[in-house]
Amino acid sequence: MKLVRYGPPGREKPGILDAEGRIRDLSGVVPDIAGAVLNPKELAKIRKAKIDKLPLVRGRPRLGPCVGGVGNYIAIGLNYADHAAESGQPVPAEPVVFNKAPSCICGPNDDTIIPKGSTKLDYEVELAVVIGQTARYLSKKDAMEVVAGYCVANDVSERAFQMERGQTLCKGKGAETFGPLGPWLVTKDEIKDPQNLDMWLTVNGEMRQKGSTRTMVFGVAHLVWYLSQFFVLKPGDVIATGTPPGVALGMKPAPVWLKAGDIVRLGIEGLGEQQQKIVPFRP
Repeated sequence: MKLVRYGPPGREKPGILDAEGRIRDLSGVVPDIAGAVLNPKELAKIRKAKIDKLPLVRGRPRLGPCVGGVGNYIAIGLNYADHAAESGQPVPAEPVVFNKAPSCICGPNDDTIIPKGSTKLDYEVELAVVIGQTARYLSKKDAMEVVAGYCVANDVSERAFQMERGQTLCKGKGAETFGPLGPWLVTKDEIKDPQNLDMWLTVNGEMRQKGSTRTMVFGVAHLVWYLSQFFVLKPGDVIATGTPPGVALGMKPAPVWLKAGDIVRLGIEGLGEQQQKIVPFRP
């Protein structure tokens, strides 16, 4: 299934894509694509619904983040060996873990707002994993059982805040609009192998990132298992799993940072595409 949330910010409704790629309203089936709705029993309820009988959503509504009420947005750094190399960092022996503030989450096509004082705005196409069940101290063999599905994420980053303001990684990761998620939450049954997905990102039509989840240092199952040893994972939690090479930070001879007016497009095989316009902060 491809699940969506559509409508104005803060008032999104749940939806599902039908066989023709049109949005059907799920409000009569579930209250939102969030929290307990992501557990296997609730997802089964959606599967049993007669999709072609649900109300058709007309026009082209705004798409909100494909999962609502995210409590914990966890991200993984340096999880592609070639990205670690372009960043001048060794391949980590264990996953590098940090958080993005849940308040950064926005729709997949919402504008990206340049924070006040920003000088080094960057992009990162990432596979995001959405958790569907409460999990703690998972065994490796059971890790994938708690995954509800996947979506596209752009781990928007302000590198000066991240690397030059006291080495506190999350400072550069959690600003307003730094967390586009979507367009859809694709349930895991539709993705045969999350470790074999092509991914890409362009800026103003120029290809900047082109890679595959095949080159992850730590795969999805390992990450879910690993994180459950440190956090209680809850339904609706999101894990952004790292980015392939091609970010502005690694460009030679000098980075080309994002600026107002730039258009960023990104996508992952089977998970859809996003597009953001970079805009200045306006009080």
